[in-house]
Amino acid sequence: MPTLLLPTLLLPTLLLPAFVTLSLAALPATAEAAHKHAHTKKSHSHTAQPDNGQPNRDAAMLHVDLPTRIEQRCNARAMGTVGREHADMQPEETVAYAFADPQLGEASISAPGAAIRSHGHWYHLSYTCHTSADGMDVDTFSYTLGAEVPRDDWSAHSLVP
Repeated sequence: MPTLLLPTLLLPTLLLPAFVTLSLAALPATAEAAHKHAHTKKSHSHTAQPDNGQPNRDAAMLHVDLPTRIEQRCNARAMGTVGREHADMQPEETVAYAFADPQLGEASISAPGAAIRSHGHWYHLSYTCHTSADGMDVDTFSYTLGAEVPRDDWSAHSLVP
């Protein structure tokens, strides 16, 4: 009987729903690398991206409750922005509640105690994010990237290797 082999890039897509896993790249490991950035998004819409499975992801996100949708969209924006602005970073995951509970508004989240993982290392992150009323598009995003989190602190803050 022939064996069916799935391409390596397709396999994670089949195993994990897009709205469950959010990942991005790494951040600088030094305190000097902490930066504060502000971004206004008007021309980048999640639904206006090339057809790379995004419409299906957007349809799935509409089934997620609004606070979770806002957090996930903003975590994804954190990973994308940090990855673009810090060439040495390849964010893989963001946790909004790692060091402090995020504050949710009607269409916003403030996550002063977030963390972001890159190249298997966690870094402190603080961000503020405002979305459209339905939580599908990020309107504004600002962040401060902090120092690396010592590995001994990971488990106490729900940070996985």
